[in-house]
Amino acid sequence: MAAVVMLLIVMVVVAVFSAQNAMVVSIKFLFWKFDASLAIVIFLSVVVGVIAGAIIMSLLRMKHSDKKIVQDN
Repeated sequence: MAAVVMLLIVMVVVAVFSAQNAMVVSIKFLFWKFDASLAIVIFLSVVVGVIAGAIIMSLLRMKHSDKKIVQDN
């Protein structure tokens, strides 16, 4: 439950920060270049980071639970 509350707090802070920095910026990545709102870039970066963190944590938990099952047998 604490993790959900922390996640909500982080998302609200990011949303407020993004809304206050809504200017258009130029994004360059490898061969791509495009203009986007800084608010969208910040928000999507945080969302991707949270998803990546959740995937890594779930993989680590699965690996840990597999080791525990092997040790129990």
